[in-house]
Amino acid sequence: MTNIKKISHIAILVEDIEESLKFWRDAFGLELDHLEEVPSQGAAVAFLPLGESEVELVQPLSEDSGLAKYLAKRGEGMHHLCFEVEDIEAKLEDLKKQGVRLINEEASTLEDGRQIAFIHPKGTGGVLVELVEGL
Repeated sequence: MTNIKKISHIAILVEDIEESLKFWRDAFGLELDHLEEVPSQGAAVAFLPLGESEVELVQPLSEDSGLAKYLAKRGEGMHHLCFEVEDIEAKLEDLKKQGVRLINEEASTLEDGRQIAFIHPKGTGGVLVELVEGL
């Protein structure tokens, strides 16, 4: 079984990053590291480091994206919890063998080279879980 290294980030789905930064940065005191567009995920993301992890504010880039549909249906709030793993393919194989329902049977590669995959909330007690390798 492969090891989980740490919580990478907690992603919060928001309608407007600038508006959300009024709480997370200005009132709560987290520092904004940078903003980035992630076209493969259809999102703009604000990265707010906290210890060895991050809070990520995720805003859909288009109204017809999966994130926008999720936001319209459920509203703003926690979207997913992400764990950094040593070997994402091995972790996915471990989960498949245990019968855990996956959204992604194989990892996909982001623009920056990191590999990610999602575990279905029905297999985790209602929490969308992301795995990431290559930070």
